[in-house]
Amino acid sequence: MAKYSKHTAASPFAATPLGLSDPALFRGFSYIGGRWTAGAKSKTFPVSNPADGAHLGDVASLSADDSATAVEAAQAAFGVWSSMLPQQRAKILRRWFELILENTQDLARIMVLEQGKPISEARGEIEYAASFVEFFSEEAKRPNIESVTSHLPDAEVEIWREPVGVAALITPWNFPSAMLTRKAAAALAAGCTVVAHPSAETPYSALALAELSERAGFPAGAFNVVTGVAPVVVEPWMTDRRVRAVSFTGSTEIGKLLYRRSADTVKRMVLELGGHAPFLLFADANPEQAVEEAIKAKFATSGQDCLGANRFLVQRPVYETFCAKFAEAASKLSVGIGMDDPDIGPLMNEKAVAKQEEHVRDALARGARLLTGGKRHKAGPLFFEPTVLADVPTDALIMQEETFGPVAAIAAFDTEEEALERANDTEYGLVAYLHTQDPRRIYRASRALQFGMVAVNRTKVTGAPIPFGGMKQSGLEREGSRLGMEAFTDVKYVCRDWA
Repeated sequence: MAKYSKHTAASPFAATPLGLSDPALFRGFSYIGGRWTAGAKSKTFPVSNPADGAHLGDVASLSADDSATAVEAAQAAFGVWSSMLPQQRAKILRRWFELILENTQDLARIMVLEQGKPISEARGEIEYAASFVEFFSEEAKRPNIESVTSHLPDAEVEIWREPVGVAALITPWNFPSAMLTRKAAAALAAGCTVVAHPSAETPYSALALAELSERAGFPAGAFNVVTGVAPVVVEPWMTDRRVRAVSFTGSTEIGKLLYRRSADTVKRMVLELGGHAPFLLFADANPEQAVEEAIKAKFATSGQDCLGANRFLVQRPVYETFCAKFAEAASKLSVGIGMDDPDIGPLMNEKAVAKQEEHVRDALARGARLLTGGKRHKAGPLFFEPTVLADVPTDALIMQEETFGPVAAIAAFDTEEEALERANDTEYGLVAYLHTQDPRRIYRASRALQFGMVAVNRTKVTGAPIPFGGMKQSGLEREGSRLGMEAFTDVKYVCRDWA
């Protein structure tokens, strides 16, 4: 593959954006086997700022052969990395964590430029991303496994956890740093080596993390980032027997495709897929808190979040009051470019904006009321007004599929049984939000809700120590927590005869 010196400040494909303290963090080449590479054919793809369409740079678009080469590099490094003492791996991961925090400002700025989110949210994501590296640097030293007592005379039994091998990580554009570290830190802590493919819309954040991984001291080939067109890069990994685990965050449709493609080589799969989160508000809830948390649940990351509340189900006695206060609060949210730190930034692409328009149009055609917003914002073609729809019928598109944008749909309910039935009436099961002051209802509803995570009277529930993941078609396995390492390990049982 075409290469250039690892000491070059930045890729020739990239025009370094203004404002970075360390220009070397802005990379345009892939990182394979400890080297920066343009690939054998030196093809590129453009990356633009969604806020204004400005061209940020061109990033290497690698071929299927290049992608296979990355697996070779990871396989070659596996023996070295997996045989290190856990304390040694932990030390390198800890240094990676420290470097991420030291470069928070630059990493956040890169994210704003390529993803568009408000700068305060970007800084928050960098800290969130770093927290996974810190957490798994500590867990590397204490993989958890249950011991057993021998059931055979004169025999000693042991159970070990061993790394599965090369892990392929496929990450989305909405959280380009945190989704990579949540996967990579767990896999690396377990002793696996990694090949990662970031979204073509937000590759620079992943490449900056690769630069910092090199500085942290990972052996060449332990952590590889391969940029390019997703089907071209990922397909070789799905058929390669050396890739033993695949972790993907993205749409349910693509997750199902990868799941099918993994069957021939029986890979370990970690899938964090779509969400269609209900927000259940009962009449006894704290009304001010409910509105405040509803705003957070819907409009964080400009609504582009798999945890974003999509269906607001409100008990009838407080329905009109909540609708009015929620719409008023939404109408006051600021919209603008990320570096100005607004409440709402641009959506990622034209397809995302068109989906908001379609959902609003469909809901109104079915009898919904538009309380605020409803159209593109004057800030630019990829900006959409914070929108609130009331009286949205069950058969509206927005009640059936994930919106992934700043449009909230509200409907009334009468009884607890009705609310739970409607909340569970979806193929998704990632997170549910529940607002009530009744402790018995909290218990009943938390048990009844068919979701991997339930947030009660609050919105923020995620973090490195918790098992993130969903039920039904929202995915498989868990990320974060001790459980996050399990998918990257195999259990080995050894029985020794001492007689």
